[in-house]
Amino acid sequence: MSAQYSTFGLAPAIRAGGVLADGGYQAHRDFMDFIVDGRPLLFQLSDLDAVSPLASDVPPAIFATHVRRLLLDADAPLADNRYVIYGCPECESLACGAVTAVIERDGTDVVWRDFAWQTYGTVDLERGGYHGIGPFRFDGEQYRTELEQLLPTDDTTDAQRDGPAARRRVLLIGARVAVLARLAAALRTIGIGADITQDAAGAPPAELSGYGAVVFGRAVTDAERTVVREAFGRAGADVAYVDGAAPVIPLLVARIENALDRTPPSGKRLLGLTATDGTACLQVSSTCRVSLVAYRLDLLHRTRTEEVFDGVLAAGEHRIPLQARLKKGRSALVARSAGSVLIATVDP
Repeated sequence: MSAQYSTFGLAPAIRAGGVLADGGYQAHRDFMDFIVDGRPLLFQLSDLDAVSPLASDVPPAIFATHVRRLLLDADAPLADNRYVIYGCPECESLACGAVTAVIERDGTDVVWRDFAWQTYGTVDLERGGYHGIGPFRFDGEQYRTELEQLLPTDDTTDAQRDGPAARRRVLLIGARVAVLARLAAALRTIGIGADITQDAAGAPPAELSGYGAVVFGRAVTDAERTVVREAFGRAGADVAYVDGAAPVIPLLVARIENALDRTPPSGKRLLGLTATDGTACLQVSSTCRVSLVAYRLDLLHRTRTEEVFDGVLAAGEHRIPLQARLKKGRSALVARSAGSVLIATVDP
């Protein structure tokens, strides 16, 4: 076993939810990702749609149990001293498959080794092992310090205890209630709370601080937007503002997902998206599966959806040709990976 040390850290991450091109839904999940040697461990697993057990929507008692297991203060949940590192973002069932590893003490150090894809009670490392990943040796004190920060203490505030989930709410402001109601229903389906109002000026500051984003409908005037921004400013709420100009629900959901994503650039798979001269240019930080979907309004203002690309892309810059019917100002592209969503309008 290698004696070389790796650094261990934690960072907020998301599994982006959304309304998919086939009409299905993908749940939004906030979680803490493992940062090994300064890079998300999930990125080393290539095309994997998964979350760690340290998800913000897990009940507090279960969340604390997951932390204590990783600290080796509680028994391993699987045979042969194996622990779940990443699991299914929809149901977290082992039957869907999970990345597991042996976690053990070696003196004062903590070692993660024998990473594998597991769907049953036992693991075949020859067939299911992640060869070339690990083992990782962490300094025991630094490892424990990082994880213990996630455990509640007597001084922990309600906001800290709730974590990212407390800001997984969106305020929808506008007069077109029918459109906003459909948007709210779509957001709630993927796990994002949504409230509808025409005026937030009189709302208590404590209530405003619970939102992560505000969506303005097309009919909201500049003056009305200013009043809302001032109300959130007085409440000390750091929210993202989304312009809901196009009444295309999947596109609006993607814009909101993008606005809620506070992941630093080093933790994102998709780094940039532009669309010009009949070509989409996409920048990818690590190998992952990417879907590229175009949305456009036809002359009768009906929503048209077109799957432009769906496949695995390596790290780097990629150029993908677009169809000529994706016209300027009436089309938008949504690029989606397991942990990132980007939107770009189609320019000439």
